[in-house]
Amino acid sequence: MMPAEQINPAECSAMNDKPHGLLPGDFRFLHRLRVRWAEAGAQKAVCNAHDLMYFDTAMIEYWRALAVPYESGLRHLGGDLYARKVMAEFESPARIDDDDVFDVGLRCDRVGRSSIAFAAALFRGGNRLASYEVVYGYTTRPASSACPQKAQPVPAALRDLLLGFEAGEAVRSVHMGDWIALGAQASALRRAVFVQEQGIAPELEWDALDAQSLHVVARNRIGQVIATGRLLPAEAGGAVARIGRMAVEHSLRGSGHGAAVLRALEDAACRRGQREVLLHAQRSAEGFYRRLGYSVAGAPFEEAGIAHIEMRRML
Repeated sequence: MMPAEQINPAECSAMNDKPHGLLPGDFRFLHRLRVRWAEAGAQKAVCNAHDLMYFDTAMIEYWRALAVPYESGLRHLGGDLYARKVMAEFESPARIDDDDVFDVGLRCDRVGRSSIAFAAALFRGGNRLASYEVVYGYTTRPASSACPQKAQPVPAALRDLLLGFEAGEAVRSVHMGDWIALGAQASALRRAVFVQEQGIAPELEWDALDAQSLHVVARNRIGQVIATGRLLPAEAGGAVARIGRMAVEHSLRGSGHGAAVLRALEDAACRRGQREVLLHAQRSAEGFYRRLGYSVAGAPFEEAGIAHIEMRRML
């Protein structure tokens, strides 16, 4: 932990006023949680100490909403965060009963020189259970236990990301181009997903079609590639487009980034006059493609040692 004398009191001014009057509509980000039996006492009320755990859980989901993997995102920025000060106001405990779900609202209120202040609240059915203010310090990444962290300025990219999100701005951008323009970015994510995560042999991952295909990558606001895919070259007179190599960063799956890449590829197929898309979906991703309008066409098969199914969609 940072020595106390390194804390700038001016950066903690947001802590001087208690967060009164917070309502669910005051937050762009709300994360729903469920009370577990192990968190409640004999009166079925949650112990106050668990509220901070709920806040930490919501914080990880907040970073997902920013389209940033927490650990690799901070590493990409070259720094680290730690909770420096917490103020809590408990109004009513969460409980185990017939309606044991509640929402955690989280909002970045201020970015100082080397600190970030968040407001948070727990709501149940619109009623506030607790509210918080938390100040994080932004520091160097620890090289070892013998090398203490030191305060450093919050990077402009992180400041813009947080304040932009709270202002309602988009957290990702989608880019389209050839292999020369996007190959290095697409390759890094495909290597992480297909080679390292799924164990596909590198010689099976890259082929001559990459240089002929149209590629799409989605990036978050700090420049990380979080999703990619490719549209294979059209065959002479072919009305069916072929999409492949769809990959999404592991911790951000289910957040809509893969869907954004897929829709961009479909739009590109439409522009060149194709009216149907064919793809080979991994069986684990079959539900994802079904939700986006694809239907199974044919029997399951194995490709690169992984179970696949052919799926199609009319454009």
